[in-house]
Amino acid sequence: MHEIIFESQTFGGKLFDVILLLLIFISVIILMLESVDSYNNKYHELFFRIEWGLTILFTIEYLLRIYSTKKPIHYIFSFYGVIDLLSILPFYLNFLVEGSHYLLMLRTMRLMRIFRVFKLVRFMDERDLITYSLRASWRKISYFLFFIILTVCVIGTLMYLIEGTYPESGFDNIPISIYWCIVTLTTVGYGDISPVTPLGRFLASVIMILGYSIIAVPTGIVTAELAKPKEHKDKMNEEVCQYCSEENHLPHAEFCHRCGHKL
Repeated sequence: MHEIIFESQTFGGKLFDVILLLLIFISVIILMLESVDSYNNKYHELFFRIEWGLTILFTIEYLLRIYSTKKPIHYIFSFYGVIDLLSILPFYLNFLVEGSHYLLMLRTMRLMRIFRVFKLVRFMDERDLITYSLRASWRKISYFLFFIILTVCVIGTLMYLIEGTYPESGFDNIPISIYWCIVTLTTVGYGDISPVTPLGRFLASVIMILGYSIIAVPTGIVTAELAKPKEHKDKMNEEVCQYCSEENHLPHAEFCHRCGHKL
């Protein structure tokens, strides 16, 4: 059961994963169609029955994954374990909170298994590279975002002092002024609030120009990490450990490097 559910090297395991991905795709399409009033009014009962049946299948599959793992706690709190649980909970929560079943769109995250099923190792390597770059640069980006938060608070307060006496400008309080500053700084520019005084327009122009450089900074930080030389990696052993659910093992490994059990 563990080989069929967790592994994709065997015919049975690959067939199981392909069927699972197909059911997930159908579930996502049904959820999208259900949000369209014309389709929902006409096929609501059909959509509900299909979604109910798919959720039962996904629930059984989730329970079988727990049952077939020697140490279920490792699977339950793993990345895919959390995603698998979140992909079925909203349907049951819908009986308590109406509309929460739309959170079933989290099932799209389960489609990430397609890379493992069809052996798209090249894409997996690129995923690992992006993940590593984000982890390596999060401290710099966090400091930068903290600086930006302080900046928008100061500039937003200044705009309130400059434009607050003019009701037509829309700067009625400091929180609204900070909101305008964020919208302007990110070059979104909804246009719902705009300065009317010459000094306010001058400050707005400075923020607009500053926004271009601010967008470039975090991009440059991550790009610098991506540009660093990457060590060559051999093709990894994709077997999933039955005890701890670890799947990134060294080539030709016979034992799990995380818990030591035989693969």
